[in-house]
Order: sequence, then structure tokens, then C-alpha cells
Amino acid sequence: MPLRWQKKAWSPVISASHSAEPEVSAPVTINNTFVWLISIAGALGGLLFGYDWVVIGGAKPFYEKFFTLSNPGSQGWAMSCALIGCLIGAILSGKLSDAFGRRRPMLVAATIFAVSSIGTALADHFSVFILWRIFGGIAIGLASSLSPMYIAEIAPAAQRGRLVSLNQFTIVIGILLAQLANWRIARPVPFGSTADQILHSWNGQTGWRVMFAVTAIPSLLYLLAVLFVPESPRWLLQKRRPAEAHAVLTRIGGTVYADEISQQIAPSSQKETASATEIFSNPKLRKILFLGLVLAVLQQWCGINVVFNYAEEVFSAAGYQVSDILFNIVVTGAVNVVFTLIAFGAVDRFGRRSLMLLGASGLAILYAILGTLYHLHAHGFSMLLLVVAAIGCYAMSLAPVTWVLISEIFPDRVRSQAMSITITTLWIASFTLTYSFPFLNHSLGAAGTFGIYSAICAVSFVYLYARLPETRQRSLEEIEKNWD
Repeated sequence: MPLRWQKKAWSPVISASHSAEPEVSAPVTINNTFVWLISIAGALGGLLFGYDWVVIGGAKPFYEKFFTLSNPGSQGWAMSCALIGCLIGAILSGKLSDAFGRRRPMLVAATIFAVSSIGTALADHFSVFILWRIFGGIAIGLASSLSPMYIAEIAPAAQRGRLVSLNQFTIVIGILLAQLANWRIARPVPFGSTADQILHSWNGQTGWRVMFAVTAIPSLLYLLAVLFVPESPRWLLQKRRPAEAHAVLTRIGGTVYADEISQQIAPSSQKETASATEIFSNPKLRKILFLGLVLAVLQQWCGINVVFNYAEEVFSAAGYQVSDILFNIVVTGAVNVVFTLIAFGAVDRFGRRSLMLLGASGLAILYAILGTLYHLHAHGFSMLLLVVAAIGCYAMSLAPVTWVLISEIFPDRVRSQAMSITITTLWIASFTLTYSFPFLNHSLGAAGTFGIYSAICAVSFVYLYARLPETRQRSLEEIEKNWD
């Protein structure tokens, strides 16, 4: 049975004419400077995610030679092992955020990430490299759950889409910074260089280490930023600390806003925090959770992340050499940023549902064309153009909007646990995608692999069309009240 709204029984779409905030007795002026500054600080967790997600792609041709990784199993494990840490971090995020709030676990994540970056750069054995990558993944798992949840909980309803989208914007900024850093750090590889020549070059001995070490810089930036953000007022109310919550809300929108939002939050904050067992046993919560899980899996299994993680293979199959590949990766990163900015302006204007449907259908079509051209052995600019178009489509739809939806669809008392489960599922999906690509590419080729991704996007479009409601301009409490 589709998830529907009580006030709109025959449609999954909520009318935009409904008020986003409760009526108040006096004008409310949101302190936009404060709201945006603390949202940006919280969203810097996405910067870590994006930077780490892509830095390994630029280092891949060189650390593989250093560690003598020659089979799909070891190559896939090197690329995907950090996702094991992401799973651990995502699982821990629910309990940690319930017990200690949103702010302190974010500080822990930043610290872990800075240390693991240096550890990865200094690794001399493959097993040590793997351990540090997993350790760093824990930080990403924590930040990927905590950052969007924190922003959603402090954001006024009318701005929540844009503010939560900041998390995706910092992800793509991290991706672009990593691509630029890799491109500038790596020294040109002469055409026709042998594996042994690459191994004994500066890139093969030192360059890939510098790529990982530089990752400590955004980690320290995140650490410093989070030191200055307040705790989530919703968590403070759940912990029976109303005075502190009221103080934070007052800084956001003044006394009237603080009074009204405190009253709005109060009923749900007085309920006991739900356990994972209750979420799975409660039919209504289970339906909402399933929607969140589908969104998380789709964001990964749509396949776009293989373009970032396996850019060498994707562009090599299109006829590009190593030096050209590194430049092409920078191009894809720039496109990613531009189209994320488009989503940034569209998510609160056109809504979540329309952008998700656009993304699923657009990628299904683009992948079908891309797979066909790979099958026909097409090369050159046309292939780059299609890859760039797919990245643009993803960047303005599934990438940012998924984070917005999973941060706002869950009721207050289950949000931390439900997001922990959802983000854990996202990382499982990410792991299977990343680990399976070398095998799929080896057995089916690029044509068959992108054909599979096209089919996944097409099926997802049908599901989203039937089940995904619109949540634009609704307060978190209003969303909660309107689920069946």
C-alpha cells in the first residue's frame, strides 16, 4: 500500500499552499546569517565524505603499482574497504547521537578522519593501508548521518531543502577539491610507461601518499567549524533541557519563533526514543523506513559513483590516456558542482518528488545510450559528453534530494535510529556497487554494466512515482502528523 498523507488521501503530493510554519502572534524574522553559518559548519562533514570518496580514484593507478594489486578482488577491496568503516560509523551514529547529541559525535568524526588521513599516507604494507582506510571510513559514516540530521533539525521549514542540500554541495566541493589536488599533485606520465616505470616514479612512491595526506586539511577545517555550532534544539528538548533549546531557537528566529517552535516540538520530544526493534515492528514506521531504504539504495545503485571511483576504467574504455583521464575527472567534478547549485535553487521551488523522478528517468535514458555506445566501441568526446550529462543529472536530483528526504521523513523520536539504519543501508549499497564493478566490468564490459544501472533507474522511477510524497515547505512535525 502506498504511503500517503492523511489530508490528501488520493495523491502522494502535498499542496504547496499549506503553511510551512505554525501561525504566530507576532512577526518572525529568521537570523539567516546565523542559520546559514551553522548549517555550513555542519555540512562540512560532507566535505570529508566527498574528498575521501574521490581522492582514492586519483591515487589508484599509483598505489596499485606500489602494493602490486593486479586482480579484481584486491583492487575492489582497496577501493571499497573504507565502506566497511562507513557501515560501522553509520551504525554507531544512532546510539551516539541519542546519547551525546549531534555536535560531539561530529567532533569525534573530524578527529578520526584527520588521524586516519596521515596513517593512510604513511602505510608501507597493504594490510596497514586497509586498516587506516577502514578507520577513516568510520568518520565518514558518522558524518554522513549526523550532518544532514543536524541541519534538518535546526533549519526553518521554508529553507530546509536548501540548507540540507548544503551537505551535498560540500560533498561535491570535496570531490572537486580532491580531483584538483590529484591533478596538481600527480606528475605527467609519459605515454607508454610500463608498470615498473610508474612504480619507481615520483607518483608511484610519493605522489599517492601526498594525495591522502592532504585530506587532513578539510578534516581540521571541519573540527574547527563544529567547535562553534550549538547543539540541536530538538535533541535538547528530548533530553529535558528546554532552556538551552529555547536559547538556540531564539538565536535562530527570536523569542516568538522560539516559543512557537518549542511548543510545536514538545509533544514529539516528550515521547520515548524508539529502538530499532520498535521501528521494524510498527507497521507505520516500517513503511516510512522502507521508503528511506529505497531512496538510500537508489542513490548508490544508480551507478554514478563508479564514474568517480573507477574513472580510469570508464575513460580508458572510451579511449583516453592517463594524463587525459585526470583532466577529464576535473571536468566531471566542475559539472558536479554547477548542477548541484542548480538543485540548490530548485529543491525548495519545485519540490523533492519532481527532482527525484527527473533524476531516475534521466539516468535510465542516459545509461541506455552510454551502454549502447560502449557496445558499438565508440570513443572520444561523445563518451565524455554522456558521462558529464549523467553526472549533471545525478547532481541536480538523486544526489542532494536523497539527503534532504531521509533527513526529514522520519518522526522526531525515531529520527536518529531510522537515519542510522538508512545510512547503514546506503553504505552497504555503496560497498556492493564499488566492490562489484571490477567483476561486472570484467565479465559484462562497460556496455553490460551500464545497462544494469539503466534498468535499476527505470524500475526505481516506477516505485518513486507510486510511493514518494512531496514534503516541500512542511515542518518536520507537520510531516510526522500527516503520515498514515
